[in-house]
Amino acid sequence: MTVSAPHRPIDALAIGEVALIAAIDRAGLAPDTAQRLCELGFDEGVDVEILHRAPFGGDPIAVRVGNMVVALRRDMARLIEVEA
Repeated sequence: MTVSAPHRPIDALAIGEVALIAAIDRAGLAPDTAQRLCELGFDEGVDVEILHRAPFGGDPIAVRVGNMVVALRRDMARLIEVEA
């Protein structure tokens, strides 16, 4: 029996940590924002890496998805669940 790691929001990852997108709470996003995230490459099964956090609160965070670097606000990042 394999025990899977629990999912956690992408903003809980440490800088340099790579994880797999497990789920995106699209209901918590405006439809156009959910579509834009998909266009940027954020989808279940995709690897992401946290590259940088802004000082003093860490908003926004820089995330590598595919060959792109995208800045995400923490409230949006919390809607993206990842697993190690």
